[in-house]
Amino acid sequence: MSPASPTMAVDSQLSPPAGPAHGAAVMNTYRRFPVTFIHGRGSWLWDRHGDRYLDCVAGIAVCSLGHSDPALQQALGEQLGRLQHVSNLYFTPEQGELATWITANSPMDAVFFCNSGAEANEAAIKLARKYGRCKRGIEQARIITARASFHGRTMASLSATGQPRYHQGFTPLVEGFHHVAYNDFSAIQQCIDHLDSQGPAVAAVLLEPLQGEGGVQPGDAGVFAALRQLCDQRGILLILDEVQVGMGRTGKLWGHQHLGIEPDAMTMAKGLGGGFPIGALAVKHHCDVLQPGDHASTFGGNPLACRAALTVAAELKRRHLLTHVQERGAQLRHGLEELVAGFPKLCVAARGWGLIQGLVLREGGPGSAQVAQACLQQKLLVVPAGAQVVRLVPPLTVSGAEIDTALMRLRTALGSLGV
Repeated sequence: MSPASPTMAVDSQLSPPAGPAHGAAVMNTYRRFPVTFIHGRGSWLWDRHGDRYLDCVAGIAVCSLGHSDPALQQALGEQLGRLQHVSNLYFTPEQGELATWITANSPMDAVFFCNSGAEANEAAIKLARKYGRCKRGIEQARIITARASFHGRTMASLSATGQPRYHQGFTPLVEGFHHVAYNDFSAIQQCIDHLDSQGPAVAAVLLEPLQGEGGVQPGDAGVFAALRQLCDQRGILLILDEVQVGMGRTGKLWGHQHLGIEPDAMTMAKGLGGGFPIGALAVKHHCDVLQPGDHASTFGGNPLACRAALTVAAELKRRHLLTHVQERGAQLRHGLEELVAGFPKLCVAARGWGLIQGLVLREGGPGSAQVAQACLQQKLLVVPAGAQVVRLVPPLTVSGAEIDTALMRLRTALGSLGV
């Protein structure tokens, strides 16, 4: 027998795959619900005990086509057989095709690809800073964002996020961000006036068309229209974070369409890839200031990710999902309003657009985490959006019967809280 090669000797020392307790090796950075899922189909997930759950989380507004969608499976399998990654040292047709689809179906002119919403917002922040310097001579650019906003977990996107609870333990934050009340034009205007009092300082305003993590709070069309006019007058970029509400989640392709305005730039991720990680920053020509060497991403826009997004885009049209989301969203909203009426001591209101809906809970009663846990007992998955709002973001393909089942299980969960 020939002696073992050095490679074989090293391989023989590797530990075998972990068993059922494999979670112990994962860093404890999440407050996970006590369930492990092993497969899914459509709007349903199965745990390792064979129990079936109705999924109104969809990977937190990610799985646009549901779980294990046949079109996505086929497209990614075929793409893997052709090309999976070559880096951005070279062009690939998939990236060009996706950028063309985004620009053809939005007010934008050019696209930068990355891997997540946080990365897309990082790119937007860098864009804003360079735009401020190159176009307006701002040496220390300021960016205005909203309280209760959520823009990501990287240091700059975390600093842009207007929720102090996410900042704890990570100070000093990145400088240059100023948080004001959401849907308050006067507060934004006063902040801009104050910062610009000694000369141009504000390079951009970064807002969500609807605050998702901040409590499913829709933007006010009048506020955004006035803001659009102000930004035009001052030469300030209006950047919209479409990470959670883009790609049909609201019943329109983009959230800003509900507000009747166009941004100068927008970010997207989550539902863009239907479960495959991809993010993007899309910009209009007048603020396309990033040059070779300014920003990059090793995996950004790789052929697999782009093929996933192109498949989601094609299925949105083929299945008429925007109309479907409007119909199912209206059904869900009506059902939530009935629950508000039926549980007045627990619930205050329902709000949202399309298939991002929030059930607002009364202060002093059970919070969103407690309601989500009660729903889990009913084999229904929902997700908190702050302490007092339960968020429902099912796949865009969810059926009417599944919406009825979700509402029935949510009703039972609320009833179990004894309020």
